[in-house]
Amino acid sequence: MDLQIFFEPLPESFYQQKYSLHAFFNGIHFHGETFPDLTGMQVAIIGLEEYRGSATLNNGSLSSHSIRRKLYALKKGQGAYKVADLGNLKNGDTPKETCQLIRSIGELLIKMQVLPIFIGGSHDLDLGQYLSYEKMKKMVSLLTVDAKLDMEEDGRADETHSQDIILHEPNFLFNYCHLAYQSFLADIDLVTTLEKLYFDHVRLGKLRDNFKEIEPLIRNADLLSFDICAIKSADAPGAIDAQPFGMTAEEACQICWFAGMNEKLSSFGLYGYHADLDDTRHTTAAVAATMVWYFIEGFYHRKDSLSFKSTDYTKYTVSLDSKPSILHFYKSNLSGKWWMEIPASEKGKYGRDTIIPCSYEDYQTAQRGEIPERWVNAQLKLY
Repeated sequence: MDLQIFFEPLPESFYQQKYSLHAFFNGIHFHGETFPDLTGMQVAIIGLEEYRGSATLNNGSLSSHSIRRKLYALKKGQGAYKVADLGNLKNGDTPKETCQLIRSIGELLIKMQVLPIFIGGSHDLDLGQYLSYEKMKKMVSLLTVDAKLDMEEDGRADETHSQDIILHEPNFLFNYCHLAYQSFLADIDLVTTLEKLYFDHVRLGKLRDNFKEIEPLIRNADLLSFDICAIKSADAPGAIDAQPFGMTAEEACQICWFAGMNEKLSSFGLYGYHADLDDTRHTTAAVAATMVWYFIEGFYHRKDSLSFKSTDYTKYTVSLDSKPSILHFYKSNLSGKWWMEIPASEKGKYGRDTIIPCSYEDYQTAQRGEIPERWVNAQLKLY
């Protein structure tokens, strides 16, 4: 497939501008006069300018470019980047066609072991990101960060897309995790539905109570879909569905750092920003750019092999007085992160032991003779 035909190159103003010696721009390959060679690349940035699935907003080539201008001027992190900016994906004749283009491009890049980062566009485009995994013959876990649940039965595409993902056939969704939703924006019936499906959901207040406890949820994801509206409007006024309450820009960057470090995660979508809604300082574009920066830095700080029989991990066994009588935990000697083992059951769906991310607090809970809630939820999900 000739990828170049699907993309618009960057305007000359981007690569004719003078950047500082250590600027992010000077450490990447970009689609200017020529299309970047993806051989040996590890990350690909893709701009999206499709907004027809959202409120009445103009399509154009300004929003993702606004993020780029802020990103390119940031200082590059340590190490050699193998990052390509492919330019902006051309829109299809309809939003559905654009979604299918995202699906095809995402599928190809993931197979090439190049992690796509989608920036711009409305949040309904994450359906295309999710469908990139359909032909991979494996179950995947989706992590969504959004102030709303976006599971309405009727409405715009950006209000129904999460339901479209969950109900999609064939079903290859192992887990859906929703972070930072706000109770007064969420239908209680939809929250109940998530619970019945044993899907994870963490409202904004609970996320703030113990921020580190969401790291295992992030570490369990194969793909991340982040709507800028999850960030409070004081920090991100340019979100399509900006909210007065929400997480801070710093918390959003922390989530992106955790996600970047997740060895499982193979695509990232940052949606819901429109330049026409931003302030004169382009504050939201700067926040989005910094989130992308932290994600890429996290990516280049990945340490764990996920080979739990290797010497990279220390195995801990905890005995309990109840069933299960034994729980097994693994701690990475490289990163200090924790996992726990869910043993196979005759009634299980997969017929093999499953190892899931957990926290040190889960291990401490087991040591007190209690079964961690995360273990119980995994049992319900698997069996």
